[in-house]
Amino acid sequence: MLRLHEEVQDALAVGAPVVALESTIIAHGLPRPDNLEVARRVEAVVRAEGAVPATIAVVDGVVRVGMGDDDLARLADDRGVAKASVRDLPLAVASGGTAATTVAATAHVAAGARIGAFATGGLGGVHRGAHLTWDESADLWALARIPIVVVCAGVKSILDVGATLERLETLSVPVLAFGTDRFPGFYLRDSGHPAPARVDDPAQVARIAAARSALGLPQAVVVANPLPADRQMDPALHDAVLGEALAAAEAGAVTGKDATPFVLGRFHARTAGESLRVNVELVLANARLAARVAAAASHLAGTGR
Repeated sequence: MLRLHEEVQDALAVGAPVVALESTIIAHGLPRPDNLEVARRVEAVVRAEGAVPATIAVVDGVVRVGMGDDDLARLADDRGVAKASVRDLPLAVASGGTAATTVAATAHVAAGARIGAFATGGLGGVHRGAHLTWDESADLWALARIPIVVVCAGVKSILDVGATLERLETLSVPVLAFGTDRFPGFYLRDSGHPAPARVDDPAQVARIAAARSALGLPQAVVVANPLPADRQMDPALHDAVLGEALAAAEAGAVTGKDATPFVLGRFHARTAGESLRVNVELVLANARLAARVAAAASHLAGTGR
């Protein structure tokens, strides 16, 4: 049920750095044909930093850890690829299906394969109005129970960022902002909330993750990596589109797992390509940082300091 690509298996066997990559961004998160190009660029960025990329997905009922270019192209081109969180993995495997893995599912598989670093775009979290709907992303469950370093661009700004940070605190998940005292909000460098803690180099992250493991703690370590101020989305444009998208979702009774893709779709449609540019830049930046963290962790494991 689990198949490691030969390159990934060889790297893990000798303690070389490996970075897990989710596949929902390929199958569901970016428009075609940009999705395949971005998938290839993300893997290239990881390699350029001396690490091995391990894109994770379910292909014909087999959980794949690391993929060839033909597999990436299939995920990018096939509109019938399902979306699998942790709860969906048994169904996808037992039915022989093909599915792209979410943050939660990717983290689960990566940790099971002994991969210590994972790069994604933005985290899911507590949805707006969750005090009425109880709508929370399965990402939070994963972060509370899976010991992996997750490099992201913060929490998606379309969610309730403050409530998500409160939940992460309750779940005892360490949250670190990279190079800033403010917690980033995906499209925006500053979500409006202070960062719980700050780190300024990948080696710090590696030491924190090693201490977490030595203490026997099960949680992930979240590293929120903001774009530079001049590369974020224009805040005025962001706020205007977000307000319109949330109103449209409410009017159309769009809720649950359909809410996030609906609102993100509005961003793609209303920002004249700006949301796509920001999304691509932050995914590449997160992959680069995750590779550096993985390399630092590999060095730490080899030297003990």
